[in-house]
Amino acid sequence: MDIDEPTGPHGYIHRKDEYLKRLRRIEGQARGLQRMVEDEKYCIDILTQVSAMTKALQAVSLGLLEEHLSHCVVEAAKIGGREADEKVREASEAIARLVRS
Repeated sequence: MDIDEPTGPHGYIHRKDEYLKRLRRIEGQARGLQRMVEDEKYCIDILTQVSAMTKALQAVSLGLLEEHLSHCVVEAAKIGGREADEKVREASEAIARLVRS
């Protein structure tokens, strides 16, 4: 089996609707930010909304990371070998990206 192929449904699939709902809300926040800039709203008010949107994206990211660890990494660890190493490396890189953002 190629290590890039999923071994089954993605770990987040049981919460897919919740993630989609959150992402649609974030999409609405982005449109709201565009309107605020178009309407030349006060910069602090815009920054407050950017902060709220950032927190919402971080919540989605952390949820997906948790799902990845508890499903994809755990399943790969059961198999062991190269696949397990690859999944741990992917998770480590994802955590590093989140910490830097």
